[in-house]
Amino acid sequence: MAKNQVAVKPIARLKAVLGAESVRKQFENALNENAGAFVASVIDLYSSDNYLQKCDPNKVVMEALKAATLKLPINKQLGFAYIVPYKNVPQFQIGYKGYIQLAMRTGQYKYLNSGTVFEGVNVASDLLTGATTFSGEPTSNKPQGYFAHLELINGFSKTVYMPKDDVIAHAKQYSASYKFDNSAWKTNFDEMAEKTVIRRLLSKFGFLSTEMITALTSDSDTHEGEIASEIEANANTETIDIEAMVQEECSGEGLELEPEQDGPGF
Repeated sequence: MAKNQVAVKPIARLKAVLGAESVRKQFENALNENAGAFVASVIDLYSSDNYLQKCDPNKVVMEALKAATLKLPINKQLGFAYIVPYKNVPQFQIGYKGYIQLAMRTGQYKYLNSGTVFEGVNVASDLLTGATTFSGEPTSNKPQGYFAHLELINGFSKTVYMPKDDVIAHAKQYSASYKFDNSAWKTNFDEMAEKTVIRRLLSKFGFLSTEMITALTSDSDTHEGEIASEIEANANTETIDIEAMVQEECSGEGLELEPEQDGPGF
């Protein structure tokens, strides 16, 4: 480096990327009047994370745009979404609160809950109905498994339960971050386990909005094979006769469609 050439600090490089007109337009298109506040949160996050500053600021902004598109804040304390550096590569990850937020925006959920099941609690599953029930009181504060439960406004309900060993096996097979020593799996296992069961519940039994599908495929902690296998196992393979539906509607016997409901903004 020449003597008169001053090294540009990482935060200055990030601000330069964020200041580019094409980048500003993308944030504005995603967030409208909230774009400025979100960009400020990106700068705050980057300034407070020495590991993130080692990453290419262009890639950091690209990951931030994923969060902006889903209208999920990246403030670590809120727990909706994160930009996590792994080997100097930033990765967008969604917290379990982020998945709950995206689900609730659809207006299709009456209840959506998740939590830890501690040792001493009895877990039983009905093979015919698929219902999972819990009984008894915990005998310790040691987790034996994790659950997620939903009930849609149409009355459909489902509970998913995963023993802790199953969560670990699932994470080893599918999670891109599990092998890293500084990953959330090592620092906050319970939260990541809840995220795993919520994601499994929503991807298999939930109301999959466009936002939710984007989230499931954008989360760097989700292995492509996991989503592909779930889609293959659960996708609707029924053939829909569009021409017949149009003819029926024209005859006055078609279904009455309700207007779409906009979810809450950022």
